[in-house]
Amino acid sequence: MNTSSAVLSRPTTACSARINGRRLWDALMSLAGIGATPKGGVCRLALSDLDKQGRDLVVQWAEDANCTVRIDTVGNIFMRRAGHDNNLPPVMTGSHIDTQPTGGKFDGNYGVLAGLEVIRTLNDHNIQTIAPIEVVVWTNEEGSRFVPVMMGSGVFAGAFSLEHVLAQTDREGYSVGSELQRIGYAGSAPCAQFPINTYFEAHIEQGPILEATDTTIGVVTAALGQRWYDVIVTGMEAHAGPTPMELRKDALLAASRLIETVNRIALGHAPHARGTVGWIDAFPNSRNVIPGTVKLSVDLRAANDDVLSLMDDELKAACGALNDAGQVSVALEQVVYFPPQPFHNEQVAAVRDAADQLGLSGMDIVSGAGHDAVYLARVAPTAMIFIPCKDGISHNEIEDAAPEHIEAGCNVLLLAMLTRAGIAQS
Repeated sequence: MNTSSAVLSRPTTACSARINGRRLWDALMSLAGIGATPKGGVCRLALSDLDKQGRDLVVQWAEDANCTVRIDTVGNIFMRRAGHDNNLPPVMTGSHIDTQPTGGKFDGNYGVLAGLEVIRTLNDHNIQTIAPIEVVVWTNEEGSRFVPVMMGSGVFAGAFSLEHVLAQTDREGYSVGSELQRIGYAGSAPCAQFPINTYFEAHIEQGPILEATDTTIGVVTAALGQRWYDVIVTGMEAHAGPTPMELRKDALLAASRLIETVNRIALGHAPHARGTVGWIDAFPNSRNVIPGTVKLSVDLRAANDDVLSLMDDELKAACGALNDAGQVSVALEQVVYFPPQPFHNEQVAAVRDAADQLGLSGMDIVSGAGHDAVYLARVAPTAMIFIPCKDGISHNEIEDAAPEHIEAGCNVLLLAMLTRAGIAQS
């Protein structure tokens, strides 16, 4: 058959094809066993030995499904199922398999394994797509060990340079570059953009809206913009007993005022603004010593870039006021920024139509979390599929999702990808 004779078609076998929910669930549970925690979660930090084990398992599954695998210079893993015309840009899906220190079984992992299940299902039904299908594992999405967050997709989309990210270190001083080499995932393929037909990403919502509204599918139309900061508050250590209150240069006291300000900034830009201090380190961390140095993180988010800029201004003003008061100095460094990201109308419609075709309840939703899809949307038409998670809890060992929702979201992914990849017919 010539490529020119291939047409987009919806034969009965394609329309009736559905994923194997039991197989997908078993794959999720098998991957969750690598780095399993006593409370039922997963701790599999980026580029750790456990991350290597997880990567090895996913790569083996992909090879068993007759995919070709290539690894780029930042460790992103691309797993491709050939199409009828391999000169066409692939229809891509994926996510990440690194976790938070107190992570769950589904965040990121679902997106990768849902993509692999789509490939297995196409194999089961002997469906040949016109365009190739590709599943990707992005490196260090979480940013819990190495900053910046969404590192692999960020390099791919041109948000960061490869040299910059390879030089980043964790708290023990190990670099991204050296850890990629150590675990055997410093690939040779260039980490550079190539044509992509469409990128879909399936994910748990990580929030309570779908569950609260008894909705199965979240049709994600956009993602909040984010600014992350590292802050260092410097005062002076002194004895907790002899030092009068009015003469103290208490870095922790100043940091606490800044933390309260972060909360107030977000509340002042309701309903979609967010402000979080999620990490803090006080020195010398002794009960009878006034803290002399405090390091903390600040995370600001908003649906509108003008609002996010106003929040940035307010944070800088608060740091300046603490500096001007003279008791402490405050150093503020922005380490992550990406603006609010709308997703592509045609791809969003494909998700919505797939949910309708399957008779699943759906609603439009904006993502409050960052995802690799945010960077992919800069270089390819992109959309996301959300499913509910129990009590809206994520980045937590008790993170959970119902098997029927896991299956439903993957079926939506299957049908949406087929609309873009096409089915080869003579």
